[in-house]
Amino acid sequence: MTVRTPTAVAPAPPGRIGSSIPAKDLLAYLDVLGTWRDRRSAELDELDQAALNSPEADALSADVVLSMAVWKAVSDRYELILVTWDSGRVGPTETERISTLIWGGLDTGATGSLAVSLPEACTLSDALAASLRARLALEPGDADLAARLRQLRAQVERIGDLVTREPANARNAAIAAHHDLDRRVTDLTERAKRGADVGGLIGPLEIDAARNERDLIVGSATRRERAADVARARSVRNELEAQGQAVRALADRCVAGVTPAPRLGVPDVTALGPVPNTPAELEKYLTRLDAVRRALGQAQSAYGAALARRDELAGRLDAYQVKAGSLARTAGTTEDLAELYRRGREVLKDEPVNLVRLGALVAAYQTYLDTSLAADPPVHPAGRATGGTT
Repeated sequence: MTVRTPTAVAPAPPGRIGSSIPAKDLLAYLDVLGTWRDRRSAELDELDQAALNSPEADALSADVVLSMAVWKAVSDRYELILVTWDSGRVGPTETERISTLIWGGLDTGATGSLAVSLPEACTLSDALAASLRARLALEPGDADLAARLRQLRAQVERIGDLVTREPANARNAAIAAHHDLDRRVTDLTERAKRGADVGGLIGPLEIDAARNERDLIVGSATRRERAADVARARSVRNELEAQGQAVRALADRCVAGVTPAPRLGVPDVTALGPVPNTPAELEKYLTRLDAVRRALGQAQSAYGAALARRDELAGRLDAYQVKAGSLARTAGTTEDLAELYRRGREVLKDEPVNLVRLGALVAAYQTYLDTSLAADPPVHPAGRATGGTT
């Protein structure tokens, strides 16, 4: 069976992240990227229909869904770039922003929400589409045998570039797989030149090459994300270590300064140990860091509130004393208020400050003052009561 839609091949991206790409290079790239997007969309529609009609529909559904998700992520980012491009009305700031949109992380919403760059997502889409075509035994509509071999050669060259990014512990296996693909492509090309029928051999090779390229792209992106997670975990751990020391100092000051004081434990983030670098352990570590952050926030809030309560009561006591100065000098009233104020200040001097007793004295002062003001209106500066009649 043949796919009617011509095979889409991801365009080569211009520039690099953080650079200001020349407008003419951006225009050319956006033109071929738009063509790639439309052609891949039509191609995926055909592949999806073929997969639905295939006896292996269930086995193919995951790759079809993944291919659709990657294409959608690329399409959405392309639309953002077009908005920023604004029909070419761009300056250095806009072209640099477009460079970031091209080379920055693109959440595909697939493969565990793996973030890849726009060029990587396009190449991943190519690999997935090629794998689906091969598994469905579909021949691309615009590709004869020679063209398919050229595409395989280009794919093997891309795989060679990806192999150089592999870590030391996996590089030898990646090099061996790449050499095997290179040997097979060379062998098929030479046999085809001699007139041999290689049609039955090219499909399995396309599957293997597509799978290898896809795995290398995903592996590279996964390592970048893991490295970013490790860096983030170390940064958060340092922040929480500093925050923990400050909260412990706040707790000590609170316990020494007021009673009753909160009795919340202040977690020590160093007890979690060093930041791990394996995915499973790193995920657990980040979860624990989040728990430490919440616990520190609760402790800071509780201890800070207790000290703030002391300061608030002290401020109210002084404010009531100022307000009491407006009272007429009725026998007994001044002395009673002065005694309540003196007792309140004594409580404040005696650390840890008894918040219950201080609160009771401030409340008593307020009640006594309000009652006195109601019975004896404040004196006007000219000597008349403000609430009296003229």
